[in-house]
Amino acid sequence: MKITYAPEVDILRIIWSNMPIEESDEEKPGVIFDYDQSGNLVGLEIIDASKRMDNPRNVEYSIDEKF
Repeated sequence: MKITYAPEVDILRIIWSNMPIEESDEEKPGVIFDYDQSGNLVGLEIIDASKRMDNPRNVEYSIDEKF
């Protein structure tokens, strides 16, 4: 998984797979899901990220051992 934030365009991108993007769908304004050829979700883009979250420059990651 790779998470990037581009402050010059205010876009946060989360990539789960390196598969080529076959299709993108803007589920809600400013939230774009990227899919591979098989329809699997491979990435997510959040446009105007600083307006949609507290601090897009700070990302926390945790693993829940219960599952």
